[in-house]
Parts: sequence; structure tokens; C-alpha cells
Amino acid sequence: MSSVSVAVVTGSNKGIGLAIVRALCKQFPGDVYLTARDPGRGQEAVAKLQEEGLRALFHQLDIDDLQSIRAFRDFLKEKYGGLNVLVNNAGIAFKVHDTSPFGVQAEVTLKTNFFGTRNVCTELLPLVKPYGRVVNVSSMMSSSALRGCSQELQKKFRSDTITEDELVKLMTKFVEDAKKSVHQKEGWPNTAYGVSKIGVTVLSRIQARMLNEKRKGDHILLNACCPGWVRTDMAGPKATKSPEEGAETPVYLALLPSDADGPHGQFVIDKTVQTW
Repeated sequence: MSSVSVAVVTGSNKGIGLAIVRALCKQFPGDVYLTARDPGRGQEAVAKLQEEGLRALFHQLDIDDLQSIRAFRDFLKEKYGGLNVLVNNAGIAFKVHDTSPFGVQAEVTLKTNFFGTRNVCTELLPLVKPYGRVVNVSSMMSSSALRGCSQELQKKFRSDTITEDELVKLMTKFVEDAKKSVHQKEGWPNTAYGVSKIGVTVLSRIQARMLNEKRKGDHILLNACCPGWVRTDMAGPKATKSPEEGAETPVYLALLPSDADGPHGQFVIDKTVQTW
């Protein structure tokens, strides 16, 4: 088993994910895994980095596929005995002009952004070694979507005692309400992406609390962040930040020094803790 430190970035063959891998290759003292659903695209991205003189390793990972997540988990366990840095970056968004019914958009978006991310955490968080760092890439859309929720939902999502099961029930309810076209009547905002990222931010707060309860002495720091509005396939060419600029906050959180005791369980934008 290798004693080398290991960092993993999900959904990292392009965009912000690739920029995070690039930065980690330069700054992280260990093996950096670029992961993607499609091995061809993943290998291509690794080759691109190689041309820049950077060494990333590839492993297939589709966060929508539990078997794929578990195969990767077993690989990390066997080869490294765990992992040191996990950046949950993989995510999807429908285009503004997409004509798919809202119920479909809700189901598909939450399947990846919330349920997929949660599955990765369920399988990989137990493998994170002491002084490990976990970064869940959320979005500032989560804060605006939160403000668009009913007072009752806002209270639940801001609660310091909400459980993962309760959060899962709420996310499932949003999808069901969206399919029945009653989501707005039920207090939800009209954004599937925004709700999926509320899920990611709240999940991060819950996970950090669990780490405090169960692994306090391990000094693991876990946060959610927003990379900003970044020029990617998702956000389009008019966005204000380059992928490299978008990677700055996730990389900062991934590389918090071992003597740092925070941030932890926070929502971070431009390296600054936000009020949730």
C-alpha cells in the first residue's frame, strides 16, 4: 500500500474541475486523480496536463452510478488506504432555454448534484485520513434559492440540527412536487439547480457536524463553496471569471494547512465565510 498522499477531484475533465486538478498538480504533495464519466475524455485531459508538464492520474468515476463510486472507493482503499483531499465538483445544469419539463429538470439535476454527491460522500468520507480536507462545490445560487423558499423551508435548511435523512426527504419532496407542478405552491423556488445546491450546502453543514461528533480528534475540515460565475460549458462565455479563478476558493479549502482549525462546516465565497 502506498504511503503517498492522494487528492481526488470529481467531474474534472474540463471547466472548473480541470482547473482544480491543474492547481493541485502544482501545489499538492502527492498523487492527484482526475476523474470523469468518460474514460476517453478523462485520459485526454490527463494528456493535456502532461503537455503542460503536470502529472495527474486518471480513474473513471460516474457519480450517478453507485457501482462506479464503489469501485473507485475500493481502489483508493487498496492502493492508498484512504484519501487526503476530496473535491466534489461534478455537477450538471440545464440551459436557461431548455424546453424539458420542469419535473424532468428537477429529477435529473438533483440525481447528480445532490444524490450523486451524497453517494460519493457516503462511500468516501469514511476513508478520509486525519487532517484530510473535503470541499463540496456548491453555488451562490444556493443562497438565492434559499431566499426564494418559504419561511418554513428556510427555517429547516438553516437549522443546526437537521439530519441527513430529513434533508434527503426534503430534496425528494422537491422532485415530487416539481413533477406534479405544485413546487411553488409548496414553497419552493422555481430553480432545480438552486435547490440542488441548497442540498449540497446543507449536506456539508450536516457532514461537518457529524465529523465533529464522531471524529473530532482527526482534524478533518469540510466546507461548501461557490467558485463564482465562471466561463465554462455550464455558465457560458459571458461569465466573469476564468476557470483558474474559479478554482481558487476550492483549492484554498483543499489545501488548508494542517494546523488550521477552520473554516469548517461553512459556505465560502472568494475565500470568505458567508452567512447561511
